[in-house]
Amino acid sequence: MFPEYRPRRLRKNQAIRDLVRETTLTTDDFIYPLFLCEGKNIKQEIKSMPGVYRFSLDIALEDIKEAIELGIKAILLFGIPDQKNNIGTSAFLKEGIIQRALRTIKNKFPDLIVITDVCLCEYTSHGHCGILHKTRGGKVEIDNDETLEVIAKVALSHAEAGADIVAPSGMMDGMVARIREALDEAGYTETAIMSYTVKYCSSFYGPFREAADSAPKFGDRRSYQMDPGNFIEAFREATLDIQEGADIIMVKPAMPYLDVIRMLRDNFYHPIAAYQVSGEYAMIKAASQLNYLDEDRVILESLQAIKRAGADLIISYFAKKAAQLLKR
Repeated sequence: MFPEYRPRRLRKNQAIRDLVRETTLTTDDFIYPLFLCEGKNIKQEIKSMPGVYRFSLDIALEDIKEAIELGIKAILLFGIPDQKNNIGTSAFLKEGIIQRALRTIKNKFPDLIVITDVCLCEYTSHGHCGILHKTRGGKVEIDNDETLEVIAKVALSHAEAGADIVAPSGMMDGMVARIREALDEAGYTETAIMSYTVKYCSSFYGPFREAADSAPKFGDRRSYQMDPGNFIEAFREATLDIQEGADIIMVKPAMPYLDVIRMLRDNFYHPIAAYQVSGEYAMIKAASQLNYLDEDRVILESLQAIKRAGADLIISYFAKKAAQLLKR
């Protein structure tokens, strides 16, 4: 007979525990999101997200340098323009906030992987992610096909300015295929696409809408974002995006949808990103400020849970703080 197995021999010694750990976080896992606004010398804290700021580009460069020194290799940019209109034309201007930022950042930090959010909600006066039109019955809806043409222009303008990866987040049908077509036709065959493939219509986005000034002026986004009650739909969305040419697929939010991340990991070989969204960040910060939770330990535990579920990349506002904690 085999002797009784006593796993406590592994649990008692911390060095051995570390040696046999199944899931290990590193700074290579993190993507650091930043909000960029027009102007100079601006560092404006977002009230609902303590420790997260809107930066003008000059100040953002200092923050990016700190992130690189901590070992972070990728950032995700969101633009907050001064001018908005019904179709979000400032999203694809050559001198737009993101386009100028890309040229400056890639010139100063050429090895940094720069990802750009490709959506219209920050740029439209109505706050929706696409172009609106009225139906015959007078109802206002998103024009999916017209929106595809605009976001293709946005993605191409980002590639021309130096983006390594473009990340369409509007959940429009066919967005990956249209962007891939536009990039390839212009010669940007090496520009990757990280699609917000499984983006739920979630209540966890509230603080982000303050940060990016992107709250819808009316209605909500249920007609184009996923129903939180759906699971199999995520499989269909991932299948379609991969067929259309996505290089990375994403689940957003992360923590409430760990089961979805796991399902995709079990069924697809593509890299999977997960977005620890603003509401997840805000809850941890609020609880820690009330001394209900140990912030440092919860940050690492929450990120480890996302990676353990199957994410290869984690977008998190805690990226810099987590990188500092991992160096201890």
